[in-house]
Amino acid sequence: MSSKSRILIVVTNVSHFSDPSEPTGLWLSELTHAWDVFKEHGAEMTIISPRGGRCPLDPRSLKFPTYDKSAKAWHTNPELMGLLETTAHAQSINPDNYDAIYFTGGHGVMFDFRESEDLQRITREIFERGGIVSSVCHGYCGLLDTKLHDGSYLISGRKVTGFSWAEERLAGVSGVVPYNVEEDTKKRGAQYKKRWLPFMSYTVVDRNLITGQNPGSARETALKVVTAIRGVPKRPEQNPGVDSTDKDLKDLEAKI
Repeated sequence: MSSKSRILIVVTNVSHFSDPSEPTGLWLSELTHAWDVFKEHGAEMTIISPRGGRCPLDPRSLKFPTYDKSAKAWHTNPELMGLLETTAHAQSINPDNYDAIYFTGGHGVMFDFRESEDLQRITREIFERGGIVSSVCHGYCGLLDTKLHDGSYLISGRKVTGFSWAEERLAGVSGVVPYNVEEDTKKRGAQYKKRWLPFMSYTVVDRNLITGQNPGSARETALKVVTAIRGVPKRPEQNPGVDSTDKDLKDLEAKI
């Protein structure tokens, strides 16, 4: 790993559900909270998408409560918004140049992350050489179909979290999503974990796989990515495979 860590941030190109009248896209705060953490710790970031070019925003992410100071600062900055108009094509990426990959969410990713062979290639290469693979919320759709060189699914046998079916129902979109990602994660052999209180920050670390459950988990997920890249010694309760919530986050922030 280079002295300055390099992180890929993956966003969607999809602007609507199966019904074109139902808009979706990137959940903005899931990008901005992680971006703030990565920038604060000196990382170099590259925003990529399955097809390259424009990344649309989910209009619901531009409302209270997730349209917070971080999201608003990005949304009102023409230079930063310009980065979402010119995302790099995943096909052009050499994974050897990056220490970690971070999959953002928003329902748009359900339509273009899962089947992207380019994203699968990048993820597999980073993961198998010990780099960090991470996701937040629906970002774990990008992990579902990724296989390792031995033919096994990357998430098989590993602890994973992501947006739960209960949260889909509470968000009022269970009838329009293309599949139940929580159930499909279990079908891939993963040990799906979730916080019983919905929409609260919750992350799971399983060796070099780091996942966050929902939009409120983006900052915590990013902090743990930074920690994993830097190789900060872990306390027993932060060992691989152990779930992490609020107390762990406070201790982690004190370490960094």
